[in-house]
Amino acid sequence: MAKGVDSRVYQIKVTLQGVRPPVWRRLLVPASTSLSKLHNILQVALGWTGAHLHLFDVGGQAYGVPDPEFADDMLSDARVQMNQVLAHEKDTMFYDYDFGDGWRHKIVIEKVLQLTAETLTPLCIAGARACPPEDCGGVWGYANLLKALADPSHPEHEEMVEWVGEDFDPAHFNPEEVNAIIAPKGRRA
Repeated sequence: MAKGVDSRVYQIKVTLQGVRPPVWRRLLVPASTSLSKLHNILQVALGWTGAHLHLFDVGGQAYGVPDPEFADDMLSDARVQMNQVLAHEKDTMFYDYDFGDGWRHKIVIEKVLQLTAETLTPLCIAGARACPPEDCGGVWGYANLLKALADPSHPEHEEMVEWVGEDFDPAHFNPEEVNAIIAPKGRRA
């Protein structure tokens, strides 16, 4: 490792807030990962498509893609690394995605590990449940979608199956599918 390079890896747990049963992912990411790159990793890990705006909320400071047309105090997420805003186990931040649907994810550092030659990052090591489909109406809309899909006699059942597709399984999650995209074999931190 070059002098001054952060050799730590964060094991983080990302939990979608307000959804029951819980949707969550456990990831290994280099501590030096920019928040912009973390956004891209989260999009893949959670199953979002990147079609909406996002921000990270760290103690009330917003990081994202600043828009000169809005007079807000958002700082660029491309210029900030995780290790600049989170440093210790149990440190927390939030990731908001799709301001219309209002998806909020809690990100907690579970462990701070040392990078080794064998460490493959980024890497999804665990998780549960499929991410809600884009534009389903937030927590309330997703709950309604699940209710309609589970009950063939529900008045919106057929419409929801047609909209989301017959293959949508809210209980499905496979970390290997995520890793095939974010952690190809041989790529090290």
